Amino acid sequence: MGHPGGGGMPRQRGSVRGIGLALTGYLLLFVLKLAVYLVTGVLALLAEALHTLGDIVISGFLLLAARWSRRPADAVHMFGYGRAQNVAALVAATLFISFTSYKLYEEAIPRLWAREAPAYGRLDLALAVILLSMVVTAVPLVVLAFQKGKGAAAKAQFLESINDELGLLAALTGVIGIRWGYPLADPLAAVAVATLIAANAVGLLWENACVLLGSSPGPEFLRRVEAIARSVEGVLGVHELRAETVGPDVVHTGMHIEVSPYLSVTGAEGIAREVRRRLEAQVDCAFCVIHVDPAPAARAAECAGLSPIQRSAA
Repeated sequence: MGHPGGGGMPRQRGSVRGIGLALTGYLLLFVLKLAVYLVTGVLALLAEALHTLGDIVISGFLLLAARWSRRPADAVHMFGYGRAQNVAALVAATLFISFTSYKLYEEAIPRLWAREAPAYGRLDLALAVILLSMVVTAVPLVVLAFQKGKGAAAKAQFLESINDELGLLAALTGVIGIRWGYPLADPLAAVAVATLIAANAVGLLWENACVLLGSSPGPEFLRRVEAIARSVEGVLGVHELRAETVGPDVVHTGMHIEVSPYLSVTGAEGIAREVRRRLEAQVDCAFCVIHVDPAPAARAAECAGLSPIQRSAA
């Protein structure tokens, strides 16, 4: 007999707040970086402006996905919409590579072989904007760093905020290099930003592709689920345990439990209900299916009188 259990999709209000805060900061920084690039001619600032433009598109998409993923399960998506965040993260990874990284390489690499160094102006202004950008970018980074149970969209935003800080650090190094008489520091900083974005995009793409293909929450999770199931009075064995991640901190779990063949249907159903209740309470199994099988008579006799802990060790 099957016993499906249902739990609500965990709310991602912290994720939405952190991504929304980042999006607001990106809008302001994009205008500022682009304006200062036009004044100073520092390529690293153009690289950061393009980086931020990509962030605006990506963060906006992630914000929509984070809100969409909070929709409850329905007849069309019976395990909820949690994977919308993974889809958004995949699109974000694609944009990191195809838009931002490519454009930065396209602008920076020719300058590495340029015979004449470009003219720069108001480097003090460029330094001020980069330092201000680092402070503004740090705000959503801190918010997301202390948020527990980040979903895929929030994790994508968190990683991108780290990339922003590293990219700004590269841009800062480039501007300082220009002031010290090393003009190649500018295109080198732009190449560093592009490489940073591309590397993170590949990792983000791989991680979320695995989730969308149906990844397991891991052997430690499975061992914990089995231990909880075996701890329920009346459970004589557990087999065919399966688990799949279906959203941020949301797992679909199914298993067969063995009970005494002499139990009534009502008694067996009560044991399955208790297993499901404990799993939903202790490991966030939002969707749990328990199949009850009669244990072999010899095993039932062997386990008779043993405590749940003793049966787990048997």
